[in-house]
Amino acid sequence: MPWDKKWFQFSALMLLAFVWGSSFILMKIGLKSFDSVQAAALRIGFASLVLLPVSLRHLKSLKRKDVIPLLVAGFVGSLIPAFLFTKAQTRIDSALAGMLNSLTPVFTLVVGLVFFGIKKKISQVIGISLGLLGALGLITSGNDVSLANVNSYAFFIVAATICYAFNINVVKNYLTHLNGVQITALSFFFIGPVAIVYFFTSDINQAIQNENWLLHLGALAILGIVGTALAMLMMNTLIRYTSAVFASSVTYVIPIFAIMWGLLDGETVTVFHLLFMGVVLLGVYLINRKK
Repeated sequence: MPWDKKWFQFSALMLLAFVWGSSFILMKIGLKSFDSVQAAALRIGFASLVLLPVSLRHLKSLKRKDVIPLLVAGFVGSLIPAFLFTKAQTRIDSALAGMLNSLTPVFTLVVGLVFFGIKKKISQVIGISLGLLGALGLITSGNDVSLANVNSYAFFIVAATICYAFNINVVKNYLTHLNGVQITALSFFFIGPVAIVYFFTSDINQAIQNENWLLHLGALAILGIVGTALAMLMMNTLIRYTSAVFASSVTYVIPIFAIMWGLLDGETVTVFHLLFMGVVLLGVYLINRKK
């Protein structure tokens, strides 16, 4: 199978990085008409609807022991982070959001050490320390240095990466007997109705007053279908065939695409941002180092 090949795993990792690196600018576009709750609900709603035929086909493979891990994968791995990211991007740039997303491997290891009995190495401890130091630098650097104002919203991104870390470890430890399609489809089967109810109980009248609301809706549809449904299919398959930390290393490359889209959209990336981004990535490198 192609997923057993190292070159294929690496190619999938790069494609996933491009898709998720582009998701931050799509969120930013969607937020021009819809509020943060509506944007997140639409993202998950579109993803669950496109996955629904697959979900129904795989319901017969659902076992009682898999329900709780799949609920964790759905709510902690997708639904909650979706709301955290859109909330954060009401006050921070998409480039910074992409940079902070690189904390995922750091927290993946921390969660693995604390809750799943992964053995630690000194290089990993140093890597965790550098990753957290770099994150603190990103949160407090830039032109608007105010934890009570703009940059405080960066903590929503940090919380989302912790959610991703729990999800990756749960999938790796409890769901590897399922393939990536089954994990994604069944987990979204649980969270789709929640997201759809969230959206239709919100006030959408203000959103459709924007003359470009259909364009913004289209951005969220692409985000849900490609950046969420298809991306999670790839991610869950990657976790199944590789290690949890390798899969989370997609965040090595995500900031590159996030920064690129941010610059094209006129966002400001300072030298301090790049410096602390390098500190985070150095920490992630030490976490993943074999020797």
